[in-house]
Amino acid sequence: MFDLTTTRLAALRDAVAPETLRGSLMGLEKESLRVARGGGIAETPHPPAWGSALTHPWLTTDYSEALAEFITPPLRGSGAALDFLADLQSYAYRRLPEEILWATSMPCVLAGDENIPIAEYGESNPGRMKHVYRVGLGYRYGRVMQVIAGVHFNWSLPAAFWEAFARMLGASPVREVRDQYYMGMVRNLLRVGWLIPYLFGASPAVCKSFFADGQSHLDRFDEYTFYEPYATSLRMGDIGYQNKREQGLGIEVCYRDVATYARSLLYAVTTPAPEWEAIGVKVDGEYRQLNANLLQIENEYYNWVRPKQPLEGLESPAVALLDRGVQYVELRSLDVNAYHPLGVDEVQLRFLEALMFTCLLAGSPPLDAPEQQEIAGNVLAVAHRGREPGLRLSCNGEGVPLRDWGQVILDAVMPVAEFLDRVHGGHGYEDAVDDQLKKLLQPDLTPSARMLAEMRDRGEGFYQFARRLSVQHHGYFSTRALDPAREAMLDEAAARSFEDLARIESVPQGDFDTFLAAYFAQTHEALRR
Repeated sequence: MFDLTTTRLAALRDAVAPETLRGSLMGLEKESLRVARGGGIAETPHPPAWGSALTHPWLTTDYSEALAEFITPPLRGSGAALDFLADLQSYAYRRLPEEILWATSMPCVLAGDENIPIAEYGESNPGRMKHVYRVGLGYRYGRVMQVIAGVHFNWSLPAAFWEAFARMLGASPVREVRDQYYMGMVRNLLRVGWLIPYLFGASPAVCKSFFADGQSHLDRFDEYTFYEPYATSLRMGDIGYQNKREQGLGIEVCYRDVATYARSLLYAVTTPAPEWEAIGVKVDGEYRQLNANLLQIENEYYNWVRPKQPLEGLESPAVALLDRGVQYVELRSLDVNAYHPLGVDEVQLRFLEALMFTCLLAGSPPLDAPEQQEIAGNVLAVAHRGREPGLRLSCNGEGVPLRDWGQVILDAVMPVAEFLDRVHGGHGYEDAVDDQLKKLLQPDLTPSARMLAEMRDRGEGFYQFARRLSVQHHGYFSTRALDPAREAMLDEAAARSFEDLARIESVPQGDFDTFLAAYFAQTHEALRR
């Protein structure tokens, strides 16, 4: 897989000016559950002081009214992205006096589906669509798994890079080169995706209340906590938001190229599923889901890597990819870093950037169905047993020790990290790879191992551990200085979001059935092209 990396990297040094790569952009999306002081999910609505969840560009909600999402714009460099994320959370905390933001991916003190409020987005048809989609997720998979939080890392290379890279390869047009290599990167990130939960997984334990009947196949840590001794990321395991039921319905997403990927998603969005038909779509005048198809919309298909194109208005994500190709790649497999107030740190981001660039430069043959099954099996194995001594993963049908395969990956990433350090100055990328090598060689240094060791040493269950860190982070953000200019900008964004919401809702909405039919007409039209 990495045979071509060294050759292409050497050519890049001569063909691409360093300042070109300094234009790379990254963005972060961090989910955080609002929690009442008593530890349960907040029952209050999305704070009005934060702005409108439908129209605010940076402060919104995910599945639940209580699951906040902090979104940075695409920015140059990890420092800028982290600063913006810190300012967003500082701003939010100053307007959240009676609640805290949960410090871990896995929630606590749950009382079943009915106590998880689904996000509301107002009375407009676009707002109703977002709400009904979430209602459908609850009917299909249950609400509890929808309030698991994560961090998404978005990364893109600038147009000037793709122009120089296409010239280097002697290929054209530039868009085809960009799409080809981004999709190759996606396939390679899937292949090595197990490494991310191993290195950064921070959910080895879960509250007993996560399970409706209080029973689980997981081991018992204490009276109120389940865990697995060598787990890294139960969020990425078989209790998290995965597509097992979708796969059982026959969804097959193909990563061969952009068009095939987009069309396979469109097929799933337009193909009825008997299991979902049994739920009903509109029952007694109330929508239970947007439709009874394999997927309501493309976002329902979960994978930890997505090729993305920013949407224009009420555009379908797959249609956007077909029309304009891949603009950036979203990596979704990061647990919330419980030990850092921001939920993610600079070392993680620098390593991920180097890993993604390595995967872009590497050779990337097509994925067939057996390899996709192998990939899914490796991620599950690492999620549940990643620190198990002698654990072997499956690579091309053969068992390979996790440590040996991880060493191969890090050996391939290091020259790319050295190259990025020459581009940006310093040693931050190489140091980030060195930090991951230490965790590969010493599993006790991984966040998952640290969490379990700390819980044992302090006599804490998962709830006590998570609450303690949540309170600590609350203290950090409560005292962190916020630049007055940034605060004024966020005040303006909140006010403008309500103006935008009022503008949307002031327009005659028309019949919701007709609105949905018009929205999904674009998917049918795209499939006919």
